[in-house]
Amino acid sequence: MAARPPRITESTRDNTYIVIAAYYESDHIADVIAGLHSAGYENIVVVNDGSDRDTTREAQSAGATVLEHAVNRGQGAALRTGMEYALRHGAEYIVTFDADGQHQAGEVDDMITPIRHGDADITIGKRFERTAEIPFAKRVVLYGAILFQFILTGVWLSDAHNGFRAMSRDAAETLDIKQDRMGHATEIIEYIKRYDLEYKEVPVTITYDDEDGQSVWNAINIARKNLFHKFFK
Repeated sequence: MAARPPRITESTRDNTYIVIAAYYESDHIADVIAGLHSAGYENIVVVNDGSDRDTTREAQSAGATVLEHAVNRGQGAALRTGMEYALRHGAEYIVTFDADGQHQAGEVDDMITPIRHGDADITIGKRFERTAEIPFAKRVVLYGAILFQFILTGVWLSDAHNGFRAMSRDAAETLDIKQDRMGHATEIIEYIKRYDLEYKEVPVTITYDDEDGQSVWNAINIARKNLFHKFFK
């Protein structure tokens, strides 16, 4: 049996763009960018989604390309802006990554490897294998979201609304994100189903801080918007 190519090469990293939606993240964004640079990724696109100039300054000083929305449009809109920029600049792989330090730069290679090997068009992070301490309320909301996502899309995943994803250029061009806010996460799963994209879940580590935790009300609001988008768009 022929040996498989190495997981990730420098050429792969050079052709990868990391897209980060940022909203008032001046306290975290420089460390996030530094971590990605240390992992070998230089093409980092931060979309300041209508927040303070400090977020822009910190991201630029850390070496990222910064795009700005004049007003807050939502995470989905910010990712769409960043992905469009990456595609225009020749990205072969695109990774969506959180601005608040929850994701681990050292796991980007893990996310890209199945795509590079032809095993997937898109990879989606799953947190439950590697993340030991998930707040109880967050865990309950996630289990509900997993079930709701399956009912809505017909795609069974072991996690929901995990913002750590990687995709090939072809997959990124297929994802015509229309939901500006958090509903985009389910919309992406709908596109996977509609266009029969090959997907793979990859274990990732999520770091929670004391202030983290999506409220039940926010989860209900996202569900309501997803239902409206599906049946009344």
